[in-house]
Amino acid sequence: MYHRSNNININAILRGLPDAVATVHGSSEYPGINGSVKFYQTAKGVITLAEIFGLPVSEEKCGNDIFAFHIHSGATCTGNTEDEFADVGTHYNPTDCPHPYHAGDMPPLFSADGMAFLAFLSDRFTADEIIGKTVIIHDKPDDFTTQPSGNAGNKIACGEILGVRR
Repeated sequence: MYHRSNNININAILRGLPDAVATVHGSSEYPGINGSVKFYQTAKGVITLAEIFGLPVSEEKCGNDIFAFHIHSGATCTGNTEDEFADVGTHYNPTDCPHPYHAGDMPPLFSADGMAFLAFLSDRFTADEIIGKTVIIHDKPDDFTTQPSGNAGNKIACGEILGVRR
């Protein structure tokens, strides 16, 4: 049975300001990657909307145009010479669940000629909980099996999640 009171008005929500946002930038190996990830808190969970540009484009017909996408527990997109995003830490996982049930495990980005658009609803976290965390794009798809992080490969882009002033 259809209950109008259980629905959220997605169009109205997306016309408003997000509760949190991350501006994504690529690593030194992938400087052309850029975009944003916006988080909108609703009564049913958080709507996440990602628009990413400049992703690597595979020359192969069945190449890797799928990229793992996660919230990590660290606060900054900094690191060292071996891993320039090392300080992002591990997947955001406040309830100590196995992968792929971490709060920070998100659907993958499917690239179309270097651009990806993704929107989904999740009740695994609130917008307030992830402010001060980071979003990461990896160079491989997540296998949703390998512990602890899905064998997702190298970190190729990062964004720091900031709260939006209202």
